[in-house]
Amino acid sequence: MVLHLRRDLEALPAYRPGNKPPPGDGPWYKLSSNESPFPPLPSVAAAISELIPTVNRYPETPASGLTGRISGLFEVPVSRIALGSGSVEVLSQVIRATADPGSQVIFAWPSFEAYPRLTVAAGAVSVPVALDTGYRHDFAAMRAAISERTSLVIICNPNNPTGTAAGAQELIEFVRSVPPHIVVVIDEAYREFNMDPSSPAGMDLCRLYPNVAVAHTFSKAHGLAGLRIGYAIAPEQVIAAMRKVAVPFGVTGLAQAAACASLDAADELAQRVHWLVAERQRVGLELRDLGWRLPETQANFFWFPIGRDAEAAAEVFRRHGVAVRLFDSEGLRVSLGDAAANDALIAAARDLACGIPPS
Repeated sequence: MVLHLRRDLEALPAYRPGNKPPPGDGPWYKLSSNESPFPPLPSVAAAISELIPTVNRYPETPASGLTGRISGLFEVPVSRIALGSGSVEVLSQVIRATADPGSQVIFAWPSFEAYPRLTVAAGAVSVPVALDTGYRHDFAAMRAAISERTSLVIICNPNNPTGTAAGAQELIEFVRSVPPHIVVVIDEAYREFNMDPSSPAGMDLCRLYPNVAVAHTFSKAHGLAGLRIGYAIAPEQVIAAMRKVAVPFGVTGLAQAAACASLDAADELAQRVHWLVAERQRVGLELRDLGWRLPETQANFFWFPIGRDAEAAAEVFRRHGVAVRLFDSEGLRVSLGDAAANDALIAAARDLACGIPPS
């Protein structure tokens, strides 16, 4: 018996999670998922432990403690804040809140792999716009792609998987050019790692333009990927619509408590971010000395735009015990890990630079 399923899902590939360690001896470094290499901060672990006896209860849906902290941090009312199970679920809420069936959602490509999946799941149409030759957003092409069917524009800044960041003037000019009834969401999953002084904070644009929203996550710099929690700050009418389509009880009490504790430990978190940025600089210099000319990254990963050689290159990384993210016929994304993992990354890149094939 053939069951009735949506036909438009047939052409949509399943999401591929980061590689798991293979069986066998030897060190293995999972640098395929842009995760933090650090365990939870002690205060965060304590907050989680304290709530373990309460997991038989549903979480508080308004998440008043966390939304209150976010409200104070960004000086916005709680009515402009929505939570979700990671920023990916927050983005899903934004898409479903803005898109009618057949509406168009514009985003750069390659960018976050979930964008087309979330768009199709909402019954909308993906409009991917190729990055420019520098692997950055091509805002002129994105503006040209806007039509009367456009309901949402997503800007990933810094962009995943290329790590490139948009400049303030180009981003402001683009936002100004977007018709005011179209929501522009700036996905800032990697904002804590962005040290480019010319790259604007999404909240600055959110305050200036009434159709701009931002999406943030606790998965990356905060290291809470396994607890799944993110949030959006958006116009009140957008937040009201997002709450209508949100998964009930989608953010657990453990996640809420961990996020609050992480926000309260801002100084400790800043030290971890500083270490990762320093490692990014160290690894980047090593890669340049090896002859690699990669896009300048403002995230916690590197993009190797090696096209059709990507699959063979991934095998070289595997030989060095490094799992990477393969983008078929486009390139590889390799995350930063601890010092040993980053040294293994450099060793694999050295073999590739020397033209050593996979064994």
